[in-house]
Amino acid sequence: MVAANKRERGSQVVAPAHRGLLSLLSLLAAAATLAGAVAWLLLRDPAASQIPGFAAAPVAMAAAAFACHRIGAMIVLPRPVRGFWRRQSHACACMGFATAVGLPNASDSPGLSPLVAALMVPALAMAVLSFLHLPRGSVSALRRAQLALDGATIAAAGGLIFWFVVADFAPPGTPGHTQAAAALVGVGGLLALVVIGRATTRADIHVHPASLRTLAVVPLTGVVASVVLLVGDSTSRLVLSVLCVPLMGAAVCTAAYLQLRALGRPASPRPPWAAHKILGALPVLAVGATTALVITVSARQMTWNQRALIVGAVLTASFVVARQLLGLREHARLLRGVQHQQAELEHLAMRDPLTGLANRARFSAALAERLDAHLPASVLLIDLDDFKMVNDTMGHAVGDQLLYEVAQRLLRDSGAGFLPARLGGDEFAVLLDVDEPEAAERAAGRIVAALAVPFRVGEHHLLVHASVGVTPAEPGERADEVLRNADIAMYAAKDAGKASWARFEPRMRAEVVNHARLGSELHNALVRRELYLLYQPVYDIVTGRLAGAEALVRWEHPQRGNIPPGDFIGVAERSGLIVPMGSWVLRTACRQLSRWQAEYGHAAIGRINVNVAARQLREASFVDEVTAVLHDTGLTPGNLVLEVTESSVLDGPHVLQTLEALHELGVRLALDDFGTGQSSLSLLRSVPVDVLKLDKSFVDGISEGADRGRLAVAAAVAQLAEHLQLSAVAEGIESADQMDRLREMGYQLGQGFHLGRPLPAEEVGAIMARAMTEDTTDGTAPVVRAA
Repeated sequence: MVAANKRERGSQVVAPAHRGLLSLLSLLAAAATLAGAVAWLLLRDPAASQIPGFAAAPVAMAAAAFACHRIGAMIVLPRPVRGFWRRQSHACACMGFATAVGLPNASDSPGLSPLVAALMVPALAMAVLSFLHLPRGSVSALRRAQLALDGATIAAAGGLIFWFVVADFAPPGTPGHTQAAAALVGVGGLLALVVIGRATTRADIHVHPASLRTLAVVPLTGVVASVVLLVGDSTSRLVLSVLCVPLMGAAVCTAAYLQLRALGRPASPRPPWAAHKILGALPVLAVGATTALVITVSARQMTWNQRALIVGAVLTASFVVARQLLGLREHARLLRGVQHQQAELEHLAMRDPLTGLANRARFSAALAERLDAHLPASVLLIDLDDFKMVNDTMGHAVGDQLLYEVAQRLLRDSGAGFLPARLGGDEFAVLLDVDEPEAAERAAGRIVAALAVPFRVGEHHLLVHASVGVTPAEPGERADEVLRNADIAMYAAKDAGKASWARFEPRMRAEVVNHARLGSELHNALVRRELYLLYQPVYDIVTGRLAGAEALVRWEHPQRGNIPPGDFIGVAERSGLIVPMGSWVLRTACRQLSRWQAEYGHAAIGRINVNVAARQLREASFVDEVTAVLHDTGLTPGNLVLEVTESSVLDGPHVLQTLEALHELGVRLALDDFGTGQSSLSLLRSVPVDVLKLDKSFVDGISEGADRGRLAVAAAVAQLAEHLQLSAVAEGIESADQMDRLREMGYQLGQGFHLGRPLPAEEVGAIMARAMTEDTTDGTAPVVRAA
């Protein structure tokens, strides 16, 4: 199904602006709740209920959960990063539920409700797990034990500090269970800070650095709030109780928005963050704080000599620890360098170095992830039409810059939640998180239209078109199967005329299999000599004499009989078999003309027409091959007419150089199907042609002036050929009326079923024999005009 024949219908594809707007709205909602809480604090009535102020907390957390959920659903991110944001969403939802449960009993009393704390601790655990589940490479058992001991050290030290220091400053009469609940949340916040601090020191985490720094605000706010809830006065407790959770929600929404803003931007080295050194040193600080606490408590009941002894012992141990820490710091610096290099290598392994897009490995992995998870997926495979011409005519530097500009346009127009990639060369792909055919088709149409807008590359304005293959993934398909189906659909779009899209259909796969089988059989046909030539006569439509013949290849299959040329010529071109097949046609046709001239003398035609494909003209040895064939068959260059299409001429500068060399050799060149391309007239200035062959589409319907447009074009080509001193041949003449009208326009040569169908060499020779007999009978010399 080609784009021109497909109506747009169905659901809309989510555009990048839509997704960015949703995340921005979540951030604005959290900011609005925070502002509302501040306004309530400033304008509140002390005698009124405090519930309206505390109601901002669950609203802010709901916005944060939604923002994280949106990021976690974007396939453009690696699976571990999507999992990170999904767990953050769950943590925010749990925190919002905890604040909603505590809303009826909200107050500025010291401490924290045990019920609320019991619900907040799982939220903290989910947040910590989201960091722990990020990829860490290979982690030894010793390293895991070290991390566990760090956490245990901080938990123990934090508990002691809260119990012996903070609790001492709590207002008299504060219930012990509310103190314990606040201390539990505070210690959990300290642990979360340690985990975030560890994450910020690693270069292999794909979460955006600014998002990580912003997320550190959440546990830090929780620790401060826990302390204030225990030691603060009623005003400070109320302010922190009302603002704490909305501030957390705003921080999470900001982090999610920063992650979204980073989508599509080239990854840059992770900048150092000074705070991570403090967070990473928390275990050491915890030990130091615990030591100071022990000294303080113990020293209350010691003599001065005993105190001096303890202080000296602690100082000695501190010096040794400091020495070890210096060595560990150097080791950590070296380790960070290695990790940074490893992260850069991993990034390069999954990115295209020219465009910054995902490469084939990253794209295939993302597609496989969605298929394994049974999530909707569609693939758009994009191939730039005639890109080789840009490289050949303007150089690879311009071609590379054009590829970069194409990549930037794909990033802009394919969708923020989609994954654009460069698979290699001029081939791109986009992974969509939809499986509705109409939505995928609409995305393909949008990309075709976007790429059709001219590109500015340096001083050049380049017009580039693309062919797009569309395939929604079916249940049970593998990634390689989906990509293969998209590739098949892309070639169908090219066959339909390029600059369009086509959706994969199962019959296309059968056609590809048939083409592959046909290509194999065609190769065998060349070896077994199953191919043969027919010759379509070219007549002088003024005198009625035979003027030439066009050699046409045919294939007699031993099982399937006569296979039409339209079925195997395209297969030959795509497989490269057109080169050996074309060589056989050229030599066979020239050999046949040599026989005719030897047998019928002056009654034989003077030239033979042979079709040549662009693939043959790109061969560096083609001119030498033509020269050798002419020499071997005893023909002169003027006896050979090579027919080329307009698309072949536009295939690159090497083709034009080959045509110029053939023209200098004396071989006549015919521009076949003239008038059907977009550059027909301009080609006459750059291509050394001798013959114009008017395409059959302009001959159809010109009798009796039935089609004024075709009539005008046919007449213009005849006049153009006359002014340029070129021969003009009308193709596809199928009636006497058409021939008469063409003769009146000034055409002298023509071919078509009305004049003669393609014939075996013997029957064409019989026509020459009759002409020789007639000329001998009336006493005139046999005259045979050539195309």
